[in-house]
Amino acid sequence: MQHPQRSVVPPLAIIGALFFIFGFITWLNGTLIPFLKLACELTYAQALLVTFAFYIAYVFLAFPSALILQKTGLRNGMALGLVVMAAGALVFVPAAGARSFSLFLLGLFVQGAGLALLQTASNPYASILGPLESAARRISIMGICSKVAGALSPVIIGAVVLKGATALENQLAATTSPAAKAELLQQLASRVVGPYLIMAAVLVVLAGLIRLSRLPEINLQPEEASAGPGEPAQRIWQFPHLLLGVLAIFCCVGVEVIAGDTITQYGRAQGISLDVARNFTSMTLIAMLVGYFVGVWLIPRRLNQQTALSLCALLGMVFTLGIVFTAGYTSVLLVALLGLANSLMWPAIFPLGIKGLGALTERGSALLIMGIGGGAVLPYGYGKLSELLGLQHAYLMLIPCYGYILFFGLKGHAYQPKAIKRVTYAVS
Repeated sequence: MQHPQRSVVPPLAIIGALFFIFGFITWLNGTLIPFLKLACELTYAQALLVTFAFYIAYVFLAFPSALILQKTGLRNGMALGLVVMAAGALVFVPAAGARSFSLFLLGLFVQGAGLALLQTASNPYASILGPLESAARRISIMGICSKVAGALSPVIIGAVVLKGATALENQLAATTSPAAKAELLQQLASRVVGPYLIMAAVLVVLAGLIRLSRLPEINLQPEEASAGPGEPAQRIWQFPHLLLGVLAIFCCVGVEVIAGDTITQYGRAQGISLDVARNFTSMTLIAMLVGYFVGVWLIPRRLNQQTALSLCALLGMVFTLGIVFTAGYTSVLLVALLGLANSLMWPAIFPLGIKGLGALTERGSALLIMGIGGGAVLPYGYGKLSELLGLQHAYLMLIPCYGYILFFGLKGHAYQPKAIKRVTYAVS
C-alpha cells in the first residue's frame, strides 16, 4: 500500500512527541541511581534496582498491554499509558516524604508499566506507517526525539536533584549526629517532589491531547498464507525470527541501559567528581543521537537495516575492549561511545522482528517489548559482577551480548517459516 507523505507525517509527528516522553522519563534513571544511592544510603548494586524495577514492568505488562490495546485501540491505549505514567510520577511524592526506597521502586514500576503500554502501541505505528524496508529509518527519527529528550533530562533534573552533590557528600561525611544526617538526607530526597509533580501534570495534559487527536487507527488485514504446506500460520511461536528478535531486544536494551546508567558511577570510580560525572549520561545519549542521524541518512538508500545492525554490534565489541584496556577520561569516553554502537540496534531489530506477522503484529510487538526486560536483568547483573571484578572489568559481560546481536543481524533475522503470510496494512 502507498503511504502518501501528507497522511504519514502528522501521525509520525505525534508519535515523535511520545518518543520524546519515552526518552525523557527513561533516561532519568541515570540521574536517579546516584541520587537514590545517596538519599537512601544504598550500595551500588542496590541502587541498580532502579533500572530493575523500571524495566521489569515491561516483562509483566507487555502481553496485558496487547490485550488492553485490542479493547481500547492504539490511540486510546496511548492516552491510558500516559495516565498510568502520571500515577507513577505521583508515587514519588510520598516516597520522598518517607525517604522510602521501596516506594521509589513502586513509582518506577508503575511508570514502566505505563511505558510498556505506550510503547506496545506506538512502535507498530513507526514501523507500519510506510514501507517496512525503511522502518529502521523512521524508528531512527523517533529515536532522535527520544535521545534528544534523554540527553536533556539528566542535565535538567540533575541540576535540581544533584545540585552541589559533592559538597553534600562531604558534609554528610563530616556529620556525626544521626539526626543532622537524617535531616540533610530528607532535604535531598524532597528535591524530587517538584519535578515529578510537574511531570505528572504534563503527562495528564498530553493524555487528553492524544485522546482528542485525529491519530489514525491501524487495521491489520492479513491475506491467507501458511507456515508450511497446508499449515496455517496463526501461532506466534511459528515465527522463529520473532523469538530470536526478543532475545536480541533483551541484549540490546541491556547494553544500552548499562552504557547510560552506569557511566556516572564508573566516572566516579575513575576519580571524577559527582558534580562532573552526573552529566555523563547525556554524553552517551549524544553519541546515540549521532548514530541515529547516520541511520536516517544511510538507511535504506546506502545501507540495509540488518547490515547496520551487524556493524553496530561489531563496534560495540571494539569499544567494550577499549573500556577495559584504558583508564580515566579515555575509558569513560569509550563507555559514552557505546551509545553510538547501540544507536541503530533497536531501530533495526524491531522491524526485522515483526516482519511478516500480519494480524499477529500486536502480539509480536508485545513479545518484543517484553525483551526490554533486559534493561532490568543485565544492569543488575553488571552491578553484582562489579562487586567481584570491579566496575571496569564488569563491562566484559557486554561482549557476549553484542555477539548475539551480531548473530541476529547476520543470520537470526532470516529464520522465517517456510511460507510467510503476505500482509497489507490499512490506515483508517
